[in-house]
Amino acid sequence: MSKAQAAENRERIVAAATRLFREHGFDGVGIDALMQSEGMTHGGFYRNFASKDALAAEACGRTMALAEANWAKMIERGGGEARTVIATHYLSARHRDEPGDGCGFSAFAVDAGRRRGPVAAAFAKGLRAVIGQLSHIMSGRAADARREKAIAAMSGLVGALILARAVDDPAFSDEILQAGKRAFAGDTN
Repeated sequence: MSKAQAAENRERIVAAATRLFREHGFDGVGIDALMQSEGMTHGGFYRNFASKDALAAEACGRTMALAEANWAKMIERGGGEARTVIATHYLSARHRDEPGDGCGFSAFAVDAGRRRGPVAAAFAKGLRAVIGQLSHIMSGRAADARREKAIAAMSGLVGALILARAVDDPAFSDEILQAGKRAFAGDTN
């Protein structure tokens, strides 16, 4: 196998892992299922990664880097209405219903806490970056106060998405999304 093919295979594994781990959690996807999803063998996994934890850390890091870029785009696109743009996008039915393409924060929060080490470090790095971005659009003069609001806002957004995904009542799920949107977009003090 050429170096280019090996690099392409590794990329396919990481891309599939980021999607499948967001859909099913780190423990909800085995190496065999991951490799089968890409038409590869179990042995091919170990030519690319020392362990599933190594892949989980890389997938988490990649997901967090994408999240940081996406949040920056939403903030830029939203301008003075960035909070409304974020709330509308983040707490949408589509985002709730498509976790494989969605937020790594809501997908990985519990798993990152359980995994610790490199996975938790990648998660924390991404979370710090997005909180830093959000702090710039929060009201107030003092940086510490804006950061605190950003942490609370991020907690509320991620929590609302997790809860909306967790309930078995579509109307209740929609209600959670709407309440989260109003709470995030409505802070003006």
